[in-house]
Amino acid sequence: MSEQTTPESVEPKTESHDPAVPAAYSAFMRQGWGDRELDLPPHPITQVAAARRARLAEVFPGERLVLPSGTYKVRANDTDYRFRSDTAHTYFCGNQTSDAVLVLQDGEAVLYARPRSSRETDEFFRDRVYGELWAGRRPSAREISTSLGIDVRHIDSLADALSVSQKTRVHRGVSAHVDGLVAPDTSLDADFARVISEMRLVKDEWEVGELQEACDITTLGFEDSVREWDNVLKYGERWLEGTFFRRARTMGNDIGYDSIVGGGKHATTLHWIENSGPITPGELVLLDMGVEGHNLYTADVTRTLPVDGTFTTLQRDLYDLVHASQQAGIDAVRPGVEFADIHLTSMTVLAHGLEGLGLLPVSAAEALDPESKVYSRWTLHGTSHMLGMDVHDCGQASPESYAKGTLAAGMVLTVEPGLYFQEDDLLVPEELRGIGIRIEDDILVTSDGSRNLSASLPRSATDIEEWMGSLRS
Repeated sequence: MSEQTTPESVEPKTESHDPAVPAAYSAFMRQGWGDRELDLPPHPITQVAAARRARLAEVFPGERLVLPSGTYKVRANDTDYRFRSDTAHTYFCGNQTSDAVLVLQDGEAVLYARPRSSRETDEFFRDRVYGELWAGRRPSAREISTSLGIDVRHIDSLADALSVSQKTRVHRGVSAHVDGLVAPDTSLDADFARVISEMRLVKDEWEVGELQEACDITTLGFEDSVREWDNVLKYGERWLEGTFFRRARTMGNDIGYDSIVGGGKHATTLHWIENSGPITPGELVLLDMGVEGHNLYTADVTRTLPVDGTFTTLQRDLYDLVHASQQAGIDAVRPGVEFADIHLTSMTVLAHGLEGLGLLPVSAAEALDPESKVYSRWTLHGTSHMLGMDVHDCGQASPESYAKGTLAAGMVLTVEPGLYFQEDDLLVPEELRGIGIRIEDDILVTSDGSRNLSASLPRSATDIEEWMGSLRS
C-alpha cells in the first residue's frame, strides 16, 4: 500500500505553451510543503461491495478477474470530459478515481490505483491531468484503502501483476491500456461482461434508496424548470437544459445522460439533445431528464408539458391516450411477469387509440401481430429498459435474463410509451404533425407489485396543469 512515486523518467503531462521549468525552480518547488492524510469514513458500499466481489469470484473460481475504472476522454485537443468511472468497476469496489483497476485473484481483491502525486517529482505542480496544483488533490493509497476497505497498490505495479500466467477475464472496452496488458479471449471476456451485467439486475435496499434519492432530486429539477418559465419562453430549450443541470450538479454528481429538451416538432426526435430551439406558446415541450447521484445511480424521467400551462383539446386527447398506455404498463409490473409484456400491454392501448384516430391501415389486432407492427410508425421505441448505475442498465445481460426474461422483486425499470407524429408524415392529419408526447417513470418491482419511484412528479393532464400553475404563480 506504499505511495510509490512516479519514476523520474516519466515526464509530467504538459503542453507546448507551458513555460520552461528551470532546475532551480523545480528543486525549490519540491521543498517546504506540509502534508497530512485525511481520515475518510468508510464508504457506505464497503461491506456490500465485498459481498458482491465474493459472489463474482464464486462464478469464476481460480480465475483472475480484471475491472478497470477507465481514464479521461478527450473533449477537444488538450481538454478532457469530466471523468466518470466505469459502472462495473465502481459497483464492485466503490472507487470513482480514474486510472484504477480492480483485480480479483485467488480469493483476494486488490485495487491498483493512481494516488496523489509525491513531492519528490514535478508531477504535482506540472502535470495538467494528474498534478495536484492543476487538477486537485487525489486521495492517497491509504485513504482509498481506509474508505473502501480494500488493499490498494500503485497502478505502476499492475503490469507485473498481470504478467503472471493465470486464466484471466477482462472487462474490455473500458481501458485501452488494460486491454493491451492481457491477450483477449472473446468467449471468456463476453461471458464475464454478461455475468457482471446480470448481477446488477436486482437492486438491494441501499441501491433502491440511491435511486429514490436520484428521482427526488430530479423532481426538484423539473420544478426549478417550471418556476423559470418566463426565461424558458425567452431563451428556449437551452434554458431548460441549463436549469436542470444546475440542480443535478448542486445535489448530485451530474446528469445521468444528456437531457432531452424537445419543444414542438423537436419532441418527435427521440434523442434530441441539441436543445437549441425555441419554446413556443401553443405547443408542447418534452423533457426527458434525470439526475445521477453521488454514487452514480441515475433517475430517468420524462414529462410532456403544455407551453401555455394548459393543454388544448387535441393535445389533451393525445396526452390522455399516452397516459392510459403508461398506466396500463405500470399496472402490469409485478414479479413473474415477462419483461416484454410491459411493452405489449402499453402498445395494445396505443394501437387501439391509433385505430380510433383512423390512422392504422389495418385493425389494431392486425397491427399488433408481430409480423405487422405497423402501429410502430408512431410509437417507435420500446416501453421499458432496466435502470440503475447506467441509464440503460445491465445492457450486456443475456436475453434470457433480461429482454426475454421475467421480472423479479428488486428490479427497477422505466415505463415510457410515447406517440410521435413527424412534421412531414403525410399519413396523419395536418393538425397532428410535429407533435411528440412521452411520459416516463421509474418503477421498482416489489414482492407484490410495484412502486413508482418518481411518483412525486404529476402525470395526468389535469395534475400537470395544476402543478405548472402552482409553480408559476
